[in-house]
Amino acid sequence: MRPVLWSPPVEPSPVERTVIRLVRRAKLFVFLREHRHELFDGAFQEELAATYLDSAKGQPPVAAAQLAAATILQAYTGVSDDEVIEATVMDRRWQLVLDCMDAAEPPFSKGTLVGFRRRLIDADLDRRLVERTVEIAARSGGFGARALRGALDSSPLWGAGRSEDTLNLMGHALGKALGVIAVQQGRGLAATGDLAIEAHAPILAGSSLKAALDLDWDDPASRDEALAVVLAALQAVEAFVASADVLGTATAVVALAHTVKDQNVDVDDEGRATMRRGVAKDRRISIEDPDMRHGRKSRSNLFNGYKRHVLRDLDSGLIRAVGITAANVPEATVTDDIAADLDAQNAVLAELHIDRGYLSSTLVRDRGNDLIIFCKAWRVRNTGGRYPKTDFGIDFTTGRLTCPNQVTIPFTVGTTVHFPTDTCAACPLQTRCTSSTHGRSVSIHPDEALLAELRQRQKTANGRAQLRERTKIEHALAHVGHWQGKRARYRNARKNLFDLRRVAVVHNLHVIARQHLATTT
Repeated sequence: MRPVLWSPPVEPSPVERTVIRLVRRAKLFVFLREHRHELFDGAFQEELAATYLDSAKGQPPVAAAQLAAATILQAYTGVSDDEVIEATVMDRRWQLVLDCMDAAEPPFSKGTLVGFRRRLIDADLDRRLVERTVEIAARSGGFGARALRGALDSSPLWGAGRSEDTLNLMGHALGKALGVIAVQQGRGLAATGDLAIEAHAPILAGSSLKAALDLDWDDPASRDEALAVVLAALQAVEAFVASADVLGTATAVVALAHTVKDQNVDVDDEGRATMRRGVAKDRRISIEDPDMRHGRKSRSNLFNGYKRHVLRDLDSGLIRAVGITAANVPEATVTDDIAADLDAQNAVLAELHIDRGYLSSTLVRDRGNDLIIFCKAWRVRNTGGRYPKTDFGIDFTTGRLTCPNQVTIPFTVGTTVHFPTDTCAACPLQTRCTSSTHGRSVSIHPDEALLAELRQRQKTANGRAQLRERTKIEHALAHVGHWQGKRARYRNARKNLFDLRRVAVVHNLHVIARQHLATTT
């Protein structure tokens, strides 16, 4: 059965006016109370209600808009699902927004809230929440229709799952497989240790794998010894799962242990196993969160989890689109998702302010002539005092490259151009140009025309001032980090994208609230 539309009163009651007057901080509660009817208008409520089956059976569900409002407040306050239910009867600010003033019983249960969140994610309606704030901002009169000047950047988001080394990853997976079997057999998780004994893998019976191994970890030989024990446990558990009458979940978890082994262990022709040197590409680092990865924000700033990407409107301050990627992937991979969000808003990018990590993105490479890119260009490599590439004339119209001695040869974008050996040998500028006996070579980047434009812009005061506009995205990322925190609330990328989107809603509502305040004072 689909939920009824939420129709709370627009005008505050005397009790609500008292609460509004007493709210000194956390003014978003007041703003949501005053504008909830705009955010959740009839058309948007129909979209939310469409995620429920249209059936005559069952009790009428809780109004979807009321649950959506609670979802936004949860992001604003950073509370757990249990605390949301508690707040609906204990916090009059929550009651003010959710139209349940002085309620003795919660208006919905924890299961209802969790189920609504799942429906919101499955229907991609968390993106619609962001779009609704943009639509309201456009109608408010403070932000007119115009081409978008956007700034895009990212910040680290530590994963909620536990990051472990290879031995603990395999031990964790095998212990989880035995736990699944214990539950399926009706014995409960407490029987996991007993199942480890039955499976002839006693090393998994304890609460700590490293403690059960009880080795001198300062001894280099201990690592291979421990690996042999854990691999023997893997074989034993795999055989036990194959012989037991269990569902496929346990088999899948054992397969996960094999994945960890394949990524981190080398086996020679004689069957001896050793830890692989280096880190495998796309190495899994957590059993509980499959999407977490090792990443780095800089050479010295390492983290485990995700990158959150935010595109801010430089003129209005609104967050127009967000994205989540694993920590180990390049920034440029997110721009397809960012572009899809902007397309859904019918937004046209006129300017894009980015750092160099996004230069290789499709948003930049496939841009039209009406999109201007603002970014610091890659530094030209120091050539030991010789002529750098910037001293060569590059004519993209004719496809000709001219050296400082006015020798001109054709070039193709994305290739390395080699000047003739004889020409360079006879050139009076050779010692200032190259030390190679084969002549000077110049690499032409696939986006060389853009890089040349960026370098030229950096030479002017106005161009440098335009580059500094990107600092506004740092403020938006700081606000997002304040509400979402440094560590992810959920496991897996899609749920954390949901969390990032509703945090973007909170940010945008603050921007709109400030605009309302500015126009009414």
